[in-house]
Amino acid sequence: MTELFSNIPELSVSELAFSLKRTLEESYGRVRVRGELSRVKFHSSGHMYSALKDDQAVIDLVCWRGTVSGLSVRPEEGLEVICTGKITTYPARSNYQMVVESMELAGEGALLKMLEERRRKLAGEGLFDEARKRPLPFLPKTIAVITSPTGAVIRDIMHRISDRFPCPVLLFPVRVQGETAATEIIDALREVERLYRGGTKPVSGPGIVPGTDLSRPDVLIIARGGGSLEDLMPFNDERLVRAVSACTIPIISAVGHETDTTLIDYAADYRAPTPTGAAERAVPRRADLILGVQDFGRRLYGVLSREIERRKQILAQMAGRIGSPARLFEIRAQRLDHAGERLGGGFERRLSLSWRALENSGARLRHPRQVLQDGQTRLQYLAAALGDRGKRILPDRRQAVAEHERMLDALSFNAVLARGYAVVRNKETGALLNGPQESRQAGRIALQFHDFRYIDADIQGDPYEKGT
Repeated sequence: MTELFSNIPELSVSELAFSLKRTLEESYGRVRVRGELSRVKFHSSGHMYSALKDDQAVIDLVCWRGTVSGLSVRPEEGLEVICTGKITTYPARSNYQMVVESMELAGEGALLKMLEERRRKLAGEGLFDEARKRPLPFLPKTIAVITSPTGAVIRDIMHRISDRFPCPVLLFPVRVQGETAATEIIDALREVERLYRGGTKPVSGPGIVPGTDLSRPDVLIIARGGGSLEDLMPFNDERLVRAVSACTIPIISAVGHETDTTLIDYAADYRAPTPTGAAERAVPRRADLILGVQDFGRRLYGVLSREIERRKQILAQMAGRIGSPARLFEIRAQRLDHAGERLGGGFERRLSLSWRALENSGARLRHPRQVLQDGQTRLQYLAAALGDRGKRILPDRRQAVAEHERMLDALSFNAVLARGYAVVRNKETGALLNGPQESRQAGRIALQFHDFRYIDADIQGDPYEKGT
């Protein structure tokens, strides 16, 4: 059996693997494969590794870093795509794979399904809520525009703003189609946000002095012309939608034609049907403002004229009721003359009455010497009366005091003691004792006689008992 296969050349593992690799690459030089992306992974090196599957098989995909940046579709999990590339093998693992050179969506239906799922996801997070939308300024001083610098969009916007109400426009040039478009628009949006928060940006253009710094744009327009659904995909990028929703400057979205709708239209503060419509919404028509101001002026003039005429009529009516000011002054002058005459006569009469009252008061006045002499006489009289009364009162008072002394001696308990009685007191406290019981409780007693002598005694037993 061994001799039957002895003529087959012997190959190493590497020789066999690379031989199979050359065979596959020669047999399948370039293929287009349709399937669903799975296990999408972007390596730190910039390469993309994924798998393409259907209901029966799976094939590994690899996309090199230089190709990833040029893909028209950003690879995502579950996205149905058509990949174009070459079939090769990976000898280190003995499996075959496809090297992707280009990638496109597998039909508009799949793309619309993906966009609808993304829209529902972002709407569920509240990024499209009306409460988040900011009001647009009525008359912006500066307008920022993010769009392609070479297309007809920027010319249409500039032309319409110049016709309606000329104001400075800051252009932030970006690509509006391709793999890098969304990233460039996000970077431009951040620059506009920086200016809106207080930065400055040198600009130049027709009617602008070179080197002029225009700071803080009041409104932002994100615009591009019409195109296919694939061409408008950068404006459906999830990162861009989140950046638009988080931006603090009012944003007008003007992407495509009126029938085109992108996800940033939902996140923007206002969605214009066309770039020209965005310019019309950004600034009012100057002629309309002038006509409006003129109309307001005419209405104000009419109102003021009618009000002045009404006030004139009221003033005329009041003047008729008041009369001529000259006649009013004449009457007041006459009244003043009469009052002056009455005041002069009244003053003289008042002065005469006061003089007579003063004379009467002076006649009633007495000389101080006479008053002093009368006071001395009255004092001498009172002193003599007081001496006589004192001589009479003193004997009466002495007799009354003697009578009180005799009555006090008669009523004093000492008179009773002088008749042979004594007062019994507690030896310790000096309190009066009123009976045998209190005497027995006191123990030691003191007897007081009329000559105030005290005799100590010791009470033992009942003093009323026989033999005590």
